[in-house]
Amino acid sequence: MKKLYILLTLCMLMLGANDGFAQRSRYNKHHSKHRTQRVVSKHKKGKKTKKRAVAQYRPDPRLLTDPNYDPFLQCEDTCSHVHGIDLSHYQGEVFWETVGENTKMAYVYLKATEGGDRIDAQYERNIDLAHRHGLKVGSYHFFRPKTPVLTQLENFMTQCRPGEQDLIPMIDVETTGGLSSEEFCDSLYAFLDLIEEAYHQQPLIYTFRNFYNKHLVGKINDYKLMIAMYTEEEPILADGRDITMWQYTSHGRIVGIRGSVDKSRFMGNHGLREIRFNHIRHVGKNVSFFDVRKGVGK
Repeated sequence: MKKLYILLTLCMLMLGANDGFAQRSRYNKHHSKHRTQRVVSKHKKGKKTKKRAVAQYRPDPRLLTDPNYDPFLQCEDTCSHVHGIDLSHYQGEVFWETVGENTKMAYVYLKATEGGDRIDAQYERNIDLAHRHGLKVGSYHFFRPKTPVLTQLENFMTQCRPGEQDLIPMIDVETTGGLSSEEFCDSLYAFLDLIEEAYHQQPLIYTFRNFYNKHLVGKINDYKLMIAMYTEEEPILADGRDITMWQYTSHGRIVGIRGSVDKSRFMGNHGLREIRFNHIRHVGKNVSFFDVRKGVGK
């Protein structure tokens, strides 16, 4: 009898457990439909459960009003300007064979260095493979105004070797480093002079429209500009000066590159010939960093 009693007790417990499991399953199934729509407030008297508005898909209005609108079209699909990209280690490993097959991308600027001691981890690989797969390649340096300019030049020259360049060097100017506009410009002028002395041609300057309007109006009139502004309208600078290139998006997509990529194009009638690296100027000169520091080549 004792064994029979124990057996019956176990059966009742198992039945109760199964019934509880079934109830939980029904509860979870019912409430999972509403889980993303409700946020339970903290337990306070007089407080009711708050509801979170569910985000709804809203189609681009042009899909409804323009029968010819294609949301997958990109700038390079709709105009005849020369287009290109700029890359750094942020894009990770790039499949250059695939990128090279995209004939709409004629050039690429690769990040080489930053400040006095940073070297882009992907630069050597990128410049080698970009050349192999037919792109015109240039190199850029991210300028740090408070870092000694000779130190920055030495860093850049270790990576940006003239024999590997199709395009003139580009200097990325985005920050004053906390300096006044006057101090910042003095540092920038000194660095640009050193770059021109080392490479025997003026560099291209990359900056944002608002940064230019605030700090650089009337200061760098002799230099070609790539202006970054991510709108559908072409950039216009406060002084109305000519813009050679426009970086129009930081969220471009290209097969062969994971994630987003910066895309740019030439403005108006400008083209690649204007930013080609002039190797003739280097014949018989081969100025090193140490020559520049000593004032050789002036």
